[in-house]
Amino acid sequence: MTRNERAPGSGDRPPGAGRLLIGAVRHTGGRLSLLIALMVLSTAASLALPALLAAAVNAVLHGDSGAAPALAWGAVMAAGAVCDTLMAPLGAVCAAQGTRWLQQRTVGHLLSMGGRSPVPAGEAVSQVTQAAQQAGALPVAVAGWGVTVTGSAAALAALLWLDWRCGLAFLICVPVTVLIARRFVGRVTRVYGDYLSAQSGIAVRLLAALTGARTIRASGTLDRETDRVLAPLREVSVAGHRIWRLQKGTVWQFGLLISLTEALVLGVAGLGVVDGRLSPGQFVAVAGYLQLAFPAVQQIDVFFTLAQARAAAVRLAGTFAHAAVRYGTAAAAPGAGAVSFRGVTVRAAATDGAGGAEGTARAAVLDGIDLDIPAGACVAFVGRTASGKSALAGLPGRLADPDEGEVLLDGRPVRELAEGPLRDAVTYAFERPALLGGTVREAIGYGRPGLPRSAVRDAARAAAADGFVRKLPEGYDTPLERVPLSGGERQRLGLARTLARPARVYVLDDATSGLDTVTEAEVSAAVTGALIGRTRIVVAHRVATAARCDRVVWLDGGRIRASGPHAELWHDPAYRAVFAADEAGDGAGIGDDAQAGDGGSSGTGGGPDGAFDDARDAVTDNMSDGTRRRRYAAHREA
Repeated sequence: MTRNERAPGSGDRPPGAGRLLIGAVRHTGGRLSLLIALMVLSTAASLALPALLAAAVNAVLHGDSGAAPALAWGAVMAAGAVCDTLMAPLGAVCAAQGTRWLQQRTVGHLLSMGGRSPVPAGEAVSQVTQAAQQAGALPVAVAGWGVTVTGSAAALAALLWLDWRCGLAFLICVPVTVLIARRFVGRVTRVYGDYLSAQSGIAVRLLAALTGARTIRASGTLDRETDRVLAPLREVSVAGHRIWRLQKGTVWQFGLLISLTEALVLGVAGLGVVDGRLSPGQFVAVAGYLQLAFPAVQQIDVFFTLAQARAAAVRLAGTFAHAAVRYGTAAAAPGAGAVSFRGVTVRAAATDGAGGAEGTARAAVLDGIDLDIPAGACVAFVGRTASGKSALAGLPGRLADPDEGEVLLDGRPVRELAEGPLRDAVTYAFERPALLGGTVREAIGYGRPGLPRSAVRDAARAAAADGFVRKLPEGYDTPLERVPLSGGERQRLGLARTLARPARVYVLDDATSGLDTVTEAEVSAAVTGALIGRTRIVVAHRVATAARCDRVVWLDGGRIRASGPHAELWHDPAYRAVFAADEAGDGAGIGDDAQAGDGGSSGTGGGPDGAFDDARDAVTDNMSDGTRRRRYAAHREA
């Protein structure tokens, strides 16, 4: 069992569907209690109306004035209408607050699992935008149904009090109604789970297609890819038709049962009037209480909402069953950034085809790594695709945890560090950075909201990004979504974001692969100057990048094949062949990046589009202000 897995029966077990829904109730801010109070008042008003109406009818039939009961009936009716008017917006607010809490909890958990989340991106989007909303509506629906059941029970009690024969006639339908409702909720829950699963399949395929839209267009496979993305529509249709058939069958069953019950109860009451057992006013009261007793068993819409929300909550609970990273409580030990790997083994994640852990033997991505990186050293990780470079580089910052062994920062295991100290000590720059924030300045200062403008510019200069940023219409304050970036420009902004953080250890995971050779040399020199004395771990695919490092760790098959200065390793033909394979277009680290990228699917750089970006960077870096402004305007217009 890895450190991030929860032991069965542990106190820190993942929340199930019930606990999630209880949490949603708790985060309605007390408004749900107010809503329930209004529901109770509205139900009480409804229960009073038949008795008041019966009193008014009896008074008129006996020649008395029915003004007082009629006025009371009108006042109670008005009070009930006010309650109903207030309940609608308050119910919407409660559902929105429950949904918001579920969405925040789900998003936080998804992000806390890091870049190796077992939940597909499309499924995650569906859960946040759809399942959380449906589950968030459950507390309000349950509260409404609970109050309605209570009111129906009170109406039944009134029927029994007025005439036990009428009450008994109504009770005949209750067992059958409960059976129908239970079967309906159970069946719809299962079918709606299939419906959500099929919709999630479309979302997963669509996100993958959007990520590769350029390749699809270049390959002329738009029609085929469209068919592939929409293939689960048949499953959606099948599930939808099953839900409709269930609703149709349940509706007519309820309708028939209620009609027969109503006829039976009113028939018994009518005989009571004929026999003199009931007065005409009491007959009116029986009819009124009969209508109030039915809602608990005829709310098919409520049953459907309950089934939807239950299925959605089960799907959310499935996500929480995957453990998030749990941090320690310790501060970083004194030191300047020495990193040690002790018997580190990382195994490839495997699934059983249904999204669950397979639980069988898994291939080792890293196998028994022992390595010491002195503080202030610059070390390159080199190797062919899938040799474990990025997997090893991701361990100091706990982008992943080893299945076996220990990683230490200045002598202290990183798993013992609290999240804040760990993030302050180890920072990353990725090959395909995801730029987050509203403006270019916010993207560079992401994670450090109080970073001075001067520090942002210094970081951009060190990453050779200041030149093209200044040419933007609003400079560093240009909205990020309106900035047309090449892969190399995106990498430089990502690198600037990393350089803006004063850390002990800087991990550069092929962070300059999208730059042309001249710019890459300039950026590397600037980075070397900016980070002198800091520990640097560089995942390298270029000869020049490895040559600039103090030491090279050559990985092969998840193990360290050799370690030493680049100049010494260069004498080995097999070492030279590593770079020859990359330069020949062998993937430039695609296998490793799939494991340790920061999640950015936008942007280019590296891989088959790298040459295009190198050429484009060489042009855009020398653009005149007017040309760049026109390019910006065209991008914004598009």
